Amino acid sequence: MKIITTEFNGLIIIENKVFHDDRGHFLETFNEARFRITTGMNLSFVQDNMSRSVKGVLRGLHYQIPPKGQAKLVSVFQGAVLDVVLDLRINEPTFGKYFSIELRGGEYQQLFIPEGFAHGFFVLEDDTVFSYKCSNYYSPEHERCIRWNDPALNIHWPSHNPIVSGKDQEGMSFSQYSNEFL
Repeated sequence: MKIITTEFNGLIIIENKVFHDDRGHFLETFNEARFRITTGMNLSFVQDNMSRSVKGVLRGLHYQIPPKGQAKLVSVFQGAVLDVVLDLRINEPTFGKYFSIELRGGEYQQLFIPEGFAHGFFVLEDDTVFSYKCSNYYSPEHERCIRWNDPALNIHWPSHNPIVSGKDQEGMSFSQYSNEFL
């Protein structure tokens, strides 16, 4: 397991070791002890989720408010996504900034997203399988959404006309979020 840090405190890219032979390959997608030792984080994941999507789908930008906030460990098993996170932690210098990374099945990278980020992804290939581990259970009453196309965020999505759920289309603006805390 190799860790790549980002400019965002706690947001890391994980590259897993893959063992190849003439039969194919094997990799360990998660090992709690190794994760704790390598990252220094004492964190438990309590729920695993998976989505399968067609090209052009955009999901997000989702987050849960305390006390049900979630850290996530995201992976793509098949296909590809542009994964985007938005820092909602008002005491961080990266507050209001976003980070994006292309995650592809077969490249075995994972993105660890600490609590305090909104998360979304744009599907780049048909039949994409996206997986994420969560540190807290899904709680509909604590779930929130920031509008994916808020001009104040200037997120560079691959399309200006993605396939988006009604719930995600109705997300709040970043200024509405900011006004709750500032």
